[in-house]
Amino acid sequence: MGTRLAYWLSWAPVAAAAAFVLTALAGGLAVDGYSHARHPLALLGARGVPGSDTFNLLGWGVPGLLLAMQAVMLRECLPGKGNFVARLGAWSLALSALAFAAQGLWPLDAADLEGVGSRRHALAWMLWWVAYPAAAALLAPALLRQAGQRRAGAWLLLSALAVLACVLSARAGWWPAPGGRLAIAAWFAGHLACGALMRRSPEIAPAQAFWEPPPR
Repeated sequence: MGTRLAYWLSWAPVAAAAAFVLTALAGGLAVDGYSHARHPLALLGARGVPGSDTFNLLGWGVPGLLLAMQAVMLRECLPGKGNFVARLGAWSLALSALAFAAQGLWPLDAADLEGVGSRRHALAWMLWWVAYPAAAALLAPALLRQAGQRRAGAWLLLSALAVLACVLSARAGWWPAPGGRLAIAAWFAGHLACGALMRRSPEIAPAQAFWEPPPR
């Protein structure tokens, strides 16, 4: 059962990215005057905005929870089950995903940006982008030492650097709306690389074996 779950969760980034993109596009259409080129994504989930509950659930919550489950199962797919540092990196990856989901639990309050809800939302956002590069730094060395996992390790590091560059440039005021979206895209790309790693892991049986009837 564990290998079957790991296989299906290796595809979680595809479902998570699709849910996020479709919900963001639909949310933008539901809000008059909203522009993905100018406005932050958090505005789609802000209190009082049409469709905010849907965006908080399907845009933040579901993708974050899916990728948190993938990160937890990733520990079982690391080479040799992974050393302590690599397993800690997988937990940090899960923490980043849970922080992403928490943005839907604590939506932005557009009428009170200094209020408790807005502060919690900002804290979740910060924890998301800080924990992800930390996770990549802990995970990548173990992957880069394995011949069959080097590509995943390199993609993970590159995606983490992209997340940092996009978030920091957005915070500096350089194209803040596109910067935040590109950071999320890079995060999804890193999880896609982890998914490919999971499917190549010897700890997971081949996918076709899941459909074979049990021996009698």
